Amino acid sequence: MALVGARRVEEARELLRGVVTETPLLHSRALSQIVGGPVLLKCENLQRTGSFKARGAYVRIARLTEAERSRGVVAASAGNHAQGVALAASLLGCKATVFMPQGAPLPKIAATRSYGAEVLFPGPGVDECLSAARRHADAHGAVLIHPFDHPDVIAGQGTIALEILRARPDVRTIVTAVGGGGLISGLAVAAKAARPDIKIIGVQAKRAAAFPPSLAAGRPVRIRPGPTMADGIAVGSPGELTFALVRELVDAVVTVTEESISQALLLCLERAKQVVEPAGAAGVAAILEHSYAFEPPVVAVLSGGNIDPLLLSKVLRHGLAGAGRYLVVRVRLPDRPGALVTLLSELAELGANVLDVMHERVAARLHVEEAEVLLHLETRGPDHCQEVLGRLRAKGHALKLG
Repeated sequence: MALVGARRVEEARELLRGVVTETPLLHSRALSQIVGGPVLLKCENLQRTGSFKARGAYVRIARLTEAERSRGVVAASAGNHAQGVALAASLLGCKATVFMPQGAPLPKIAATRSYGAEVLFPGPGVDECLSAARRHADAHGAVLIHPFDHPDVIAGQGTIALEILRARPDVRTIVTAVGGGGLISGLAVAAKAARPDIKIIGVQAKRAAAFPPSLAAGRPVRIRPGPTMADGIAVGSPGELTFALVRELVDAVVTVTEESISQALLLCLERAKQVVEPAGAAGVAAILEHSYAFEPPVVAVLSGGNIDPLLLSKVLRHGLAGAGRYLVVRVRLPDRPGALVTLLSELAELGANVLDVMHERVAARLHVEEAEVLLHLETRGPDHCQEVLGRLRAKGHALKLG
């Protein structure tokens, strides 16, 4: 099997000139303090379609023959690849059909359609979508655009490394999220060709990490991804080509927890002012969880920013809770006049901001003389959180967290 070379990435850069945005590198003071040297964020969340996927999709479709493009292209995706293929097809004048899972986020469906693609929903999962896409390709002669396991796709994603090296030729470590491996393969090909000493580190969600067992086995291993907020990188198996490139060129693939991902997303929003989807923040999560592994200057790729507003709200609360700044607690009170006012006054004295209150007086779990209050509190950090809980317990309140 022929692997992808640096020349192919250079050719992809020429194809993409004037098509995609050269996204900015932003310095992160917060992450630099953690690592002990410069950390920069490569903001592919600001790319056209909101992710890096437009690069590989455009290169792949641009390299098709006129006859192939005339038959159209087809893809299966839950979001970012769908938008990349839809945009690329519209720019190159060919029809795109995209199979998306039932229940895919509405903003991603709307965005894919807005680029001119026909969107179909064959089933609840990506596997059903991929099967439907293959059947469509066989029936109509359309070209299936794989999300990661193709040389042109990999070369397109690798153009990100060329931009990084031009802006920061002194970079020592590049870290990025890993799903099927197309992005990290392209980064590694381009970066290692120019500077073999650069470290390339991949990041997977701990609940959906197919690369570590695959690398250990010496071949692609299929797993069943568990539930993770980083659904964009929850891929069951590496590709044949991407696995070979990662095994040859990538220095390490680490895993991160859901807590680290949510805190990374919060940091990106609060400190860098960047809206990033959970998968896109995986590189930042790795810096938070494994700071010892990164030799500065470090570039973390923010690979995408397509996040549903409702999910963003939920993930931010998760991140605030993980940082000790959001507390959900149930408090038992005597069911008598003034008890709730007294409790809220105590919280005010402690400086806790009450975001929501639900007061329940009748429930099977409560004694006749009891009431229960569900409180959502904003606190100033872990120490303040413990102070609030300690004071409430000292006042004799029975507490239940979560």
